[in-house]
Amino acid sequence: MKKIAIFITTCLALILAACACQDAAEEGNQAAPTSIKMMLDWVPNTNHTGLFVAQENGYFEDEGLQVEIIQPGEVYAEQAVASGAADFGISFQEQITLARADDVPIVSIAAVIQHNTSAFASRGELQASSPADWAGLTYGSYGNPFEEPTLRVLMGCAGGDYEALNIVDTGFADPLALLHQEQIDLAWIFYAWQGLQAEQENINLDVIMMQDWFDCIPDYYTPVLIASEETIAERPELVRRFLKAVSHGYQFAIANPQEAAAILLAAVPELDGELVYASQAWISPRYQADAARWGEQSLDIWQDYSHWMLEHNILTEAIDAEAAFTNEFLP
Repeated sequence: MKKIAIFITTCLALILAACACQDAAEEGNQAAPTSIKMMLDWVPNTNHTGLFVAQENGYFEDEGLQVEIIQPGEVYAEQAVASGAADFGISFQEQITLARADDVPIVSIAAVIQHNTSAFASRGELQASSPADWAGLTYGSYGNPFEEPTLRVLMGCAGGDYEALNIVDTGFADPLALLHQEQIDLAWIFYAWQGLQAEQENINLDVIMMQDWFDCIPDYYTPVLIASEETIAERPELVRRFLKAVSHGYQFAIANPQEAAAILLAAVPELDGELVYASQAWISPRYQADAARWGEQSLDIWQDYSHWMLEHNILTEAIDAEAAFTNEFLP
C-alpha cells in the first residue's frame, strides 16, 4: 500500500509540474507576442479601417500578435510580401493576377470589399456622362498594364473611339488635384475616398462607376489581403490568427461605422475627419455586402477576370485561379 501511495504521489507531482510548465509557457506566449508586419497599398484610408480597429481594440493581442502597420515606399506590398519583408499586405485582384502570371508566389487570403467600388471621374464641365464621351480627353495613368485595356473595352462598349483618348503617365500623384488643376480630364478613383472628397470640396466631377459596366468588364476584388505561399504553407496558424483578428475588426466597422471612423482618425490624425466619417458610413455596408461572411472570395470571380485579361492580351495565358486565392483561413 505504501508503494502505491508513493506511486500516486509521484504521478500527481508530475501532472502538477506539467500543468505548471504549460501555464508558464502560456504566460510566456502572452508576454512575447509574435511580431508581424502588415504593408498597406497606399496612405491609410477607410479601406484599411478593420486593421486599425483590430489593433486598437486588442483583437491582434487576443491572438498573440503584435502587428506593425506600414505604408509602402520604394517597395510595394506585392514585392514586400513575396520577398518576406512583410508578412501580409494589401493588394488588388488585377495586380495579383499579373504577379502570378509572372510566377510571383502571392495569394489573396481575404476580400476587403466584396464588389468593385472604383470609378472613372472626369471634370464636370466636359459633360462626359458615358465612356463614349471620353474621346478627346486626357487620362492620367498610374502606369498599370490593365488600365489601357479597361479603358478600351469601356469605350468600345459605349460606342466610343478609344484611339481618340490621350493617355499621360501621372504615377501616383493625387488624381483630384490633377483634375482640379485641369492637368488631366479623366482619372480612375476609389469612389469611397476621392469621390466623396470631391463632393466635400465642391469639385465638379462626372463619375462613372465600374459596377454599372460589369456586362463589359467582370467584377473583381479590389482591394484584398495577401500572404506569400511560403507563409501559408509554413505558418498556417499565423495566417488563421491574423485573419481572425482582422475579420473581427471589419465586422466591428460594419456594425459600428462611426466608432470605427473615430478609431481610424485616432490612429491617423492627419486624415480629414469629415471625409473619414462620410467615407466610413458609405463603405461599411459594402465590406461584406451580399457575401456569407466578410472576406469570402468566389472562384468564378477569379476565373472570369483572368479570362477577361487573357482575352484582351493583358495575359498570354490564364492563371490557375484556384491557386491565386483561398478562403481556408477565414473564421
